[in-house]
This record gives sequence, C-alpha cells and structure tokens, in this order.
Amino acid sequence: MLLGLSVLGYTLAQSLPGYADLGFLALVTGAAALLLVAQAFWRRRGQRAQPYILLDGSNVMHWGNGQPSLVPVRDVVSQLKKQGYRPGVVFDANAGYKLEGRYFNHRVLARRLGLSPDLVLVVNKGEPADPFILQAAQDYDARIVSNDRFRDWSEHFPQVTQPGYLVRGRVHQGAVQLDLT
Repeated sequence: MLLGLSVLGYTLAQSLPGYADLGFLALVTGAAALLLVAQAFWRRRGQRAQPYILLDGSNVMHWGNGQPSLVPVRDVVSQLKKQGYRPGVVFDANAGYKLEGRYFNHRVLARRLGLSPDLVLVVNKGEPADPFILQAAQDYDARIVSNDRFRDWSEHFPQVTQPGYLVRGRVHQGAVQLDLT
C-alpha cells in the first residue's frame, strides 16, 4: 500500500508544477516500502526453511512429574528450536484450569512459552484438541510431539501409524528427552 501511494505521489509530482518536494518524498517512501517488502520476503523464506513440529501441549505439560506444568512444554519448545524446528502448541480448553484454576487463552500461554501467539492454539470448550492437532500437522506437513497414540483418529489420519510421525518424549532427571529419530 505504501509503495502504491509512493508511485501515485511521484506521478502527481511529475505532472503538477511546483510539487518537486512531493516527488522527493515519494521516492524516499517508495524506497522504504521496497526495503520492507524485501525484508518480509526474506523473513518468510527463512521461516519456511524451518520445519514445523506440533506439540500436544495438554499431553506434554504432564511429562515432568505427572502434575500439569508449563515447564516441560517450555523445555520441549526450547529444545526443538535449538534443533531447527518451528514449534507450535495446541492445548485443550481446560489447560489453564489444570495449571492455575482459571482459563488461559492462546495469548497468555504463548507469552508464558515465549512463542508468537499465532503458534499457540487453545481449542474451544467441549471440543477435543486431537483433531485440531492432527489436521494442523497434516496441513503444515509437521510431526507431532506427544505420548498420545491418537488411535481413535487413525482411520481419518492414517499417518499416525507411520514410524517417526509421532514423537514420544519424557523428562528424565530434569532433562527433556525426545525420540526424534
């Protein structure tokens, strides 16, 4: 939009006498717009190079000592980022209640996990998270980190039976261990 306005401003400056300053301003803003477009292009290109991986957040948050906590989720996210993945997390609607006795939306959980809000989803109350996880993994060609086997969904999502598609994990002696092979 900024680039279009710059072109329009430059065109007007060239056709109307006495508007040379508008022409200069249009050239400067046009150059800035081109830089922003190039930066966005390269940022998106770099993000595409990172493979997505989805966490079943409501499953992973129980990996530590069986009690719900965001610590194992945060540790798994951190480890996956270090290994070159772009992690996304899907939670059941009751995740906040299990953690602190109140509802948490995706923005709250994203902030606590150090992720962008567009990489965290809290499903609606009364809806299972599993189909969202499985559909998103299919749409983004991503693997899933969970100890759930998703057996109830294997008819609609047969990829869950493929070796390596589901990444099992655990917290052992305070360290996250993922079966990423």
